[in-house]
Amino acid sequence: MQEPLQTVTWKNGKVCLIDQTVLPDRLRHVEMADWREVVEAIRTMIVRGAPAIGCTAALGLAMGARDIPAQSRDAFLAQFCAMADAFRAARPTAVNLFWAADRLVSLAADTDGSVADIQDALLGEALRMLEEDIAINRQMGRYGAERLPEEGGVLTHCNAGALATVGYGTALGVIRAGVEAGKRLHVYADETRPRLQGMKLTAWELAQDHIPVTILTDNMAAVFMREGKIDCVVVGADRIAANGDTANKIGTYGVAVLARYHGIPFYVAAPASTFDLSLTSGRQIPIEERDPSEVTHINGMRIAPEGVEIVNPAFDVTPAELVTAFMTERGVIEPPYETNLRCTLR
Repeated sequence: MQEPLQTVTWKNGKVCLIDQTVLPDRLRHVEMADWREVVEAIRTMIVRGAPAIGCTAALGLAMGARDIPAQSRDAFLAQFCAMADAFRAARPTAVNLFWAADRLVSLAADTDGSVADIQDALLGEALRMLEEDIAINRQMGRYGAERLPEEGGVLTHCNAGALATVGYGTALGVIRAGVEAGKRLHVYADETRPRLQGMKLTAWELAQDHIPVTILTDNMAAVFMREGKIDCVVVGADRIAANGDTANKIGTYGVAVLARYHGIPFYVAAPASTFDLSLTSGRQIPIEERDPSEVTHINGMRIAPEGVEIVNPAFDVTPAELVTAFMTERGVIEPPYETNLRCTLR
């Protein structure tokens, strides 16, 4: 298996991203020298996936901090905090974005010395976050792989692979670790309407690694579960509340309901940074509503009748009681989540 792609890197003083809007047709890297371009890349999903968004924001903030003209510490911090707010507003659901912004704002406030010292510290911290992400995903993969069958089918929804992180992946990282350990796995990837990240990204990633994969349309999972072709489900997450309620790509909730009916384990693979223990339940998770054109158009061509009402929530919330366990870099966490999440992640 080849080394997984690195989605976000720091290159020649610029933020370098894989442009996920053109996959799988082209593998294109884009370089950004202005922090506003990075905000727009997050908003328009050139980069997506909660961990990747967080680390991209960190690099964007560190890059933007270099260009703040303020000489005094207070003036610099005021402008840097306003910049962090612009990143937070780019996408409201993925908590890693807020985690990254908060981490760098706190570092800036706590760093003694000149403005230049703060700028250096911010870049160093952002680069450490990239290294941490890959190490965390590999550790998560080792823990999670133990729960996978020695041979069988694994269903996943959306993309929680190397492309959704700095590298290696969360849900796909678990699958990669299982394959590396000698398990014979076949992945079933939901297409994931309306943006088709499962078909365009997950299937492409797995094909690059020569891991067997079959694409399912989003309404096929139940039949494949009934036929015994799926032994477990592994998905990623964008925000997880203190009680275990989990926000992930729209359609995840339905997959969890199907898995419970068919007696199939439903696992969520996510780093500690994706857990938002300040929220008591999933009812408090903000759900991003995206442009209706994502539903009405495919490749620029309208497929829906004119004049009809369109809704396009990007995420749904899976109730904690449908989650068999959480796979994290700190181990596999099982119910009761109200106590075990805080005990493990605090």
